[in-house]
Amino acid sequence: MEENIKILVADDAKDIRDVVKIMLESAGYEVVLALNGREAIEKYDDSIKLVILDIMMPHINGIDACAKIRENADVPILFLTAKSAESDMVEGFESGGDDYLTKPFSSTELLLRVKALLKRPHMKESESQDRSKVIIQDIVLDKELQQVIRDGETIPLTEIEYKILLLLASNRNHIFTAKEIYENVWNEAFLPNSTNTVMVHIRNIRKKLGDTGPSPKYLYNSWGRGYRIV
Repeated sequence: MEENIKILVADDAKDIRDVVKIMLESAGYEVVLALNGREAIEKYDDSIKLVILDIMMPHINGIDACAKIRENADVPILFLTAKSAESDMVEGFESGGDDYLTKPFSSTELLLRVKALLKRPHMKESESQDRSKVIIQDIVLDKELQQVIRDGETIPLTEIEYKILLLLASNRNHIFTAKEIYENVWNEAFLPNSTNTVMVHIRNIRKKLGDTGPSPKYLYNSWGRGYRIV
């Protein structure tokens, strides 16, 4: 049982809110409900340990609500939605989301995702106090600041993107499979759709690094094997 762990659930569909509430409360969580993104923003406070957001909601959608909450909080955020297109996944992750679960879903899958997100250490807590830097050509990963810097400018990576890049940069020339990346960064069991999640984050990293051309500068894909930084 997970007493005293408060989870905020925002979905404009009453049946979904009720089902998720029952699932979470049966596992011992305390649930706070919101009918839309605006309510989610209003009801969020530091006592909330996890946020579950639908994407398509009135007033303020889940993407915008996530971005707003993420401005001042590093709370884990799970998107729970009927939208499953890759473009929606990209938008969700870029707004600061940590994971993505498509409707319909089972109680088992929801609770597995919830437990994994809750036990995942936040960046501020998990990074060691090692003040060294990891350098990839003209890019510097500052472990103390948890930032990626190039030519004095900070490249705005999300927490997950930073962790993926740090994992690869700290193990130069080692090829990591999608499964290895997922289990190291997300710190949870690899699921069938986890490969797509890793691919979307890798694509976002390349886009932000300006590494999208036919000849990679930083991040290489060894086809059929995985990803590496040379």
